[in-house]
Amino acid sequence: MSGSIVGPARGRPYASPYVAGVGIGLVLLASYVVVGRGIGAIGAFSSAVAAAVGLVAPAHAAASPVHAEYLARGGILRDWLFIEIVGVTVGGFVSAKLAGRFATTIERGPRITDRTRLYAALGGGLLMGLGAKLARGCTSGQALTGGALLSVGSWLFIATAFAAAFATTPALRRLWR
Repeated sequence: MSGSIVGPARGRPYASPYVAGVGIGLVLLASYVVVGRGIGAIGAFSSAVAAAVGLVAPAHAAASPVHAEYLARGGILRDWLFIEIVGVTVGGFVSAKLAGRFATTIERGPRITDRTRLYAALGGGLLMGLGAKLARGCTSGQALTGGALLSVGSWLFIATAFAAAFATTPALRRLWR
C-alpha cells in the first residue's frame, strides 16, 4: 500500500450528512419491517467465528451454546447479520467506485508514518471489537438500534463514546496536522 496521501481521496463531493442520516434511519426501519430486528455488525463476526470453529474443531463447536444457536439459524449464509456485513462491504466498494474515490491509500496526517497509522487502526479496531463484545452490541447496534428503541444502556453508551472521542481528540489531533 504505497502512495500514501494526506487528506481524502479525490473524487465527487461527499453526500450530505443529513441525507445520509435519513437514509440510515430508513434502512433501520426497513430492517425491522423485513427481518424483525435492527442493524448491527458484531453478531456477523460471532457467526463467522462459530462457522470457523465448526470446521476446525467440530467436537468443541458441538459443545458450545453459541454454535448451537448459530446452527439453529441455518448456518452463515442464512444469518441476517452476516449478509448485512457482506452487503455493507460490497456497497462500500461500489459507492467508492461510482464516486471516483476508490484508491489503495493509507489516509494519515503528515506527522505519522504508514506503519504507525496501520498499527493505530488495528489497535483501535481491536479495542472497539472487545468493547462491543463486553457491551453485548457494536457501535451501530448500540447507537442506532438501541438508541431508536430508547434503551437507557444504549444512550449511556452513546454519551460515553462521544465523551471518550472528545477526550482523546486533542492528543491525536497533532498527528493529523
